[in-house]
Amino acid sequence: MGLRRYLFFTAMVTGAVVLVVEILGAKMLAPYLGTSHFVWTAQIGVTLLSLATGYWFGGWLVERSQNLKNLYACILGAAVYLSGTIMATQTVAYGCLKFSLPVGSILASAFLFFVPLTLLAAVGPFLIRALSQSVQGVGGLAGKLSAISTFGSVGGTVLIGYVLLPLMPNSVTMFASAGVLIALAAGYFIVWGRGGGSIAPQATAVLLAIALGSFGVYADGKRDYHEQEELLRSNSDFGQLQVIRDKSSGNLYYLNDYLWQNTYDPEAKKSISLFTYMLHGLAQLYREPLDEVLCIGLGVGIVPMEFVQDGCKVDVVEINPAVVPVGEKYFDLKPEKMNLTIGDGRQFLNESTKTYDAVILDAFLGDSSPSHLMTREAFASIKSRLKPGGVLVINSFGDFAAGKDFLLASMDKTLKAVFKSVKIHHSGGGNIFFVASDADELKRVREPDLERVHAWKKSEAEYAFSNEHDLPNPAHGIVLTDDYNPVDFYDASNREELRRRLAMSMRRK
Repeated sequence: MGLRRYLFFTAMVTGAVVLVVEILGAKMLAPYLGTSHFVWTAQIGVTLLSLATGYWFGGWLVERSQNLKNLYACILGAAVYLSGTIMATQTVAYGCLKFSLPVGSILASAFLFFVPLTLLAAVGPFLIRALSQSVQGVGGLAGKLSAISTFGSVGGTVLIGYVLLPLMPNSVTMFASAGVLIALAAGYFIVWGRGGGSIAPQATAVLLAIALGSFGVYADGKRDYHEQEELLRSNSDFGQLQVIRDKSSGNLYYLNDYLWQNTYDPEAKKSISLFTYMLHGLAQLYREPLDEVLCIGLGVGIVPMEFVQDGCKVDVVEINPAVVPVGEKYFDLKPEKMNLTIGDGRQFLNESTKTYDAVILDAFLGDSSPSHLMTREAFASIKSRLKPGGVLVINSFGDFAAGKDFLLASMDKTLKAVFKSVKIHHSGGGNIFFVASDADELKRVREPDLERVHAWKKSEAEYAFSNEHDLPNPAHGIVLTDDYNPVDFYDASNREELRRRLAMSMRRK
């Protein structure tokens, strides 16, 4: 491969790595800072700022000297820095948790990714000047290099989104990205950059990058949970999945991006999480007959299996296929006993024509429900899938305190814009349960079966079933619509507090 073609190849590869790092960086921060629009805004903003700075830096650098060794030294420097981020991410993220979510997200993204992305962005302007033979050809050369770099970015986006994230841990993917840059720089120095001068600095940088990356990947795989052991840790398109076993009790904990999603007693074959009993029990409490049920959100399958145990015909729509084998292996999920669809709940509702006695909405992405499932239009779609008198049961998190009740007040207001009757149950432990129906009045048709509830949760469940909370102040909320749904913004402090508490509980000692 001639030097000129290698330089075009360099533009393509660095363009790909920039997009890989942009997306992967947000995923690496997600267990600590979440996946809200604040995190993505910070990551995109830092990336754009890095590109702008890198374009300026590349132009400044090439005007001082067109020596290509300077360019590949920048690429090698980016590789060293990215290798270091593997080990530094946890420390930086925890340090940034002391700030508000918007500020903390920007600081974490900037500290971890601004420098390497700036160094990679310098490639474009440097190559335009270095390859230019005359002013007359600069326009065509700039266009060609920009196109090649952009094609690389498209390839990197597809690669990280559809291949790397589901297959490898984030630490390994970042190390592999750094490895690609190391190989790219080494290729130039070995073939074209050997003449004159010592190669000791380049060799040292390569060894440093390999050492940092290797240690970071090793440390990421050696998490010490003291009284607990990690049975599973795997990546997915929708966050990191973990199963942890308590060494003393044998109980299992299912986590998504460090957030506790469910707890399970494998000996009793019962959940130790209240919400599983409330979602099942509230549907039973307010609907007779209860023959056909739709669950939007599988979790690890405990709630749908409760309805299967009742003899119901259960349809489930779950967006993350990676949770199915986890549920089967650790939580006694039997997917063959239900009709399981992998896809988005909203899309399923729009395409379905089937009606149900109950719809259970328990879709969570980390610390919150996807906001597109909480709008007037989404609830109208659910209502169209309910039989007359059918019930919608929703699991959510919220706070009734003034100033923190925007989500609950808005959900209550939005549900009442669609359904005739709405009730709220809670136990005071954080989970809030909404029940909605087109019936003129929600009436109890049976008493909850507390014998099915785990002994540790019986008294809490009894209280939650009997406790119908006073309605939130409607003046503190709005009707959420597809066009205007600012829940992520106004509920950010509640979600931030929850994520900070749970993330800190998982901090390695």
